[in-house]
Amino acid sequence: MAKKAKKNAKKKAPAKKARKSKKKKKGSLLGRMVKWLFVLGLWGGIALTLMLAWYAQDLPDITQAPTFERRSSIIIKAADGSVITRYGDMKRTSVTTSDLPSHLIYAIISTEDRRFYQHYGVDPMGIARAMAVNVQKGRLVQGGSTITQQLAKNLFLSHERTLKRKIQEAMLALWLEHGLTKDEILSAYLNRVYLGSGAYGVDAAARLYFGKPASQVNLRESATLAGLLKAPSRYSPLKNPELSRTRSDTVLKAMVHAGYITQDQAEGMVLIPATPRPQSRSSGQTRYYTDWVVDGIDDLIGTPRQDLIVHTTLQPDIQNNVEKALTNTLNTYGEERTVSQGAAVILDTNGAVLAMVGGKNYRESQFNRITQARRQPGSAFKPILYLTALEKGWKPDDLILDAPIKKGSYRPKNFDHEYLGEITLETALTRSLNTAAVRLMKETGRGPVIATARRLGIHSKLEPDLSLALGSSVVSPLEMSVAYVSFANGGHSVIPYAITRITDDEDNIYYERRRRRGAHRVIEKSHVNDLNTMLENVVENGTGRRAKQSFTTAGKTGTSQESRDAWFIGYSDKMIGAVWLGNDDNTPMENVTGGNLPAQIWHDMMESSHGKYKAPKPSLLKSSRSGIGSLLRKITGGERQPEKDSSNLNR
Repeated sequence: MAKKAKKNAKKKAPAKKARKSKKKKKGSLLGRMVKWLFVLGLWGGIALTLMLAWYAQDLPDITQAPTFERRSSIIIKAADGSVITRYGDMKRTSVTTSDLPSHLIYAIISTEDRRFYQHYGVDPMGIARAMAVNVQKGRLVQGGSTITQQLAKNLFLSHERTLKRKIQEAMLALWLEHGLTKDEILSAYLNRVYLGSGAYGVDAAARLYFGKPASQVNLRESATLAGLLKAPSRYSPLKNPELSRTRSDTVLKAMVHAGYITQDQAEGMVLIPATPRPQSRSSGQTRYYTDWVVDGIDDLIGTPRQDLIVHTTLQPDIQNNVEKALTNTLNTYGEERTVSQGAAVILDTNGAVLAMVGGKNYRESQFNRITQARRQPGSAFKPILYLTALEKGWKPDDLILDAPIKKGSYRPKNFDHEYLGEITLETALTRSLNTAAVRLMKETGRGPVIATARRLGIHSKLEPDLSLALGSSVVSPLEMSVAYVSFANGGHSVIPYAITRITDDEDNIYYERRRRRGAHRVIEKSHVNDLNTMLENVVENGTGRRAKQSFTTAGKTGTSQESRDAWFIGYSDKMIGAVWLGNDDNTPMENVTGGNLPAQIWHDMMESSHGKYKAPKPSLLKSSRSGIGSLLRKITGGERQPEKDSSNLNR
């Protein structure tokens, strides 16, 4: 037994030696790895130090020229060179964090830099979190820059995306953190940041969007301002009110998540803050026009970084006439007819917006009902249907049945409940007969009618229902006006615009509207001539008689169900005008149709404006009742000359 034990011991000895040998090798390998990692770290540290030193050599010169108070002012001028209004104020006193409500500070920190008061200018945790989110999403959705880094970039650096700029940005952020307090850094950032529509700094933005200093904004307004930081043009409450509200909801959720407000506080915020803005130097109503203009600057020249002068197509006399006609009617009949709001716009035959009033009182509501509202046009949409029929081979004197519709689930009725039997298309449009229009829609097809609307510049969603014949789908007044411009100018498409030139105070040109060599025809000459004749008859003998002028005009009334919307859109050989009346809460009006108050407003504003504007082109309006119109058509052949003043830019 002893011999066997000795033999077994001899057999196990080599296994122990092997284990010791493996441990020794592992220890040796680990040691070498640590050694090389140390060497690599040492050389990496040396390389990083040299790189930082190389990029830091420019910093003394860079830091000599900070621009803490750089602001941009925008002067809006009318077509005659007069100043309409001014945005921005370079002499305005800067704000500090102590001047601002805490919820504004919290809203900005929650969205831009939640650990602002914990880091030292660069936030490794924020960078790691942003990288993780970007990897998860598969695209760049978050940035890791702190507020201090953003301030450093805005004060000292260009906006180019290079490694050098990012490294210098981080170094400058550390330098700022060393020399300034957190509140000083945040104050400088809040005075410098761009918030859209030419507004630099939270105070300028608060005055622009809400008509009050930043010290007086409420929680919802603070969330709206903070939401602009992500994309000022996209989330502008002037340009995209729905997107702006959605973005501000996101900010409120971030504030709840960060613990700055409660869930009840977030849910208690109203959707649209009713905060009036101060009256501008010009009439308050002109601000609807200038707000639309300023909101289009970003699309033309990008974010403005200098003082600008914007030259526009606004005609002050025509603007005043539109304001007077609309305001007088609303003040006279508003209470009696239960109508609280109205809007009107005038364009020329090239698409230049000459005047715009987006509501009854700008100081009470800045919502622009010409560009932002979507309302049912009623029978004002019918010319698009009838144009489609003409293009499919129908003639104005072709017959169609006007009688009650007894088949199908959709059975519209005529406004006066009278039915005329077989009538011509021209009579059906002149009398605005609903059952005839629906039958015509069945003949033409819904798709072709929608396609015609798209060609004429209507981009809102149109439901492919038979009720579209009666204007059941919502559109903006500006879209409808653009469609009628093509009727007035001989069948050519236009894009509405207001800005003709953008310069600085030294007359350096940043943008100048190009003139197109030719115009894009969207309606054949014979079809637009037939339609013009039919729409002239609407004014002469039909529902639009109140709009009749001493000069040749054409147009169409529109009234939605239960008189919730009332329209008149008409045109001459010089200009196109649209009028809408209704209530923002969509309640019915009392006995208001497109043929009474809107037609009267249109008559008043066009009568006082028509002779004050020189048409850029000869008469293009077909009139079978005017000898001079017939003579002009014979001389010109009824063909519109190539359009010289259009572009793909919408302002």
